[in-house]
Amino acid sequence: MPHVVCLRPLHPEAMARLQGEPGYRVTMLAEVNDATLAEAMPTAEAIIVRATRIDRAFLARAPMLRLCARHGVGYDAVDVAALTERGIPLTVTPDANAVSVAEHALMLMLTLARRTLAYDAKTRALDWGTTDALPCFDLAGRTALVVGFGRIGARVARLCAAFGMTVLVRDPYVPANTIKGAGFTPVRDLVEALGQADIVTIHCPSNAETRGMVDKAFLAAMKPGAVFVNTARGTLVDETALAAALRSGHVAGAGLDVFREEPLVASSPLLEAPNVVMTPHSAAATEEGLRRMGLSCAESIISFFQGRLDPDVVVNKEVLRGNA
Repeated sequence: MPHVVCLRPLHPEAMARLQGEPGYRVTMLAEVNDATLAEAMPTAEAIIVRATRIDRAFLARAPMLRLCARHGVGYDAVDVAALTERGIPLTVTPDANAVSVAEHALMLMLTLARRTLAYDAKTRALDWGTTDALPCFDLAGRTALVVGFGRIGARVARLCAAFGMTVLVRDPYVPANTIKGAGFTPVRDLVEALGQADIVTIHCPSNAETRGMVDKAFLAAMKPGAVFVNTARGTLVDETALAAALRSGHVAGAGLDVFREEPLVASSPLLEAPNVVMTPHSAAATEEGLRRMGLSCAESIISFFQGRLDPDVVVNKEVLRGNA
């Protein structure tokens, strides 16, 4: 009887899928703390992880763990090496949140372009009409640079094109002909592309190559007055440098769903920076997105215990070879 522990609530349909599987025991932790983990983890054979940090100390609580299912695509907070040492696969939900995150990126672009928050505040204050102090711009006719052309980046590129934007794409791991075939312009020189783009939106994983990539030099290379959007990972950005670029006006605005430290802390330099639109890492948290991610996790768990786990959803595929 596999014991599945959900570290935070799951979409009702996903819970029903797991609970409807004969022989499964499912525990949902409304709160993740020492007491609830001490009770649930000694017998847990599979976990569904949302925001909990999975490190060696956590794994020491789970001697029977056989599968770790990540509710999303990023796994910064998961010690993959520690899982691999124990032969535990880490799965993600690669297709489940792409639509939701891509739409969120466009929402941030539109909010910045049309100064939505500032005009909302004016209207609530009964200060009617537009003003030269709050200039807006159309997305149509502008140039967007999409950095990262995976599932989410590719969708963002299509949405930008649908708004009438010229779309540049920077991704050294995707063949130029693939990008051209999708209808976009591949760029090799990132600095040159940054100087051309009115909007820069990043869609990269966080790893040794990308962490801190949006630094002082990156921001200085951006076209004066451009806006920056990040729905990927906060660790990609030097937040102090971004705040400085916003204060100077070189970067006209930023739309951020992710931060270097989450939850956002009071000491963050971005809180005092002008023209920033912030959301609490909620880009994927639509009704549809949560349902898709939950069901994807449930399917990974059920298929694992049935011996048919899809290797395409597994991060550390070497454990599958070891268990073959």
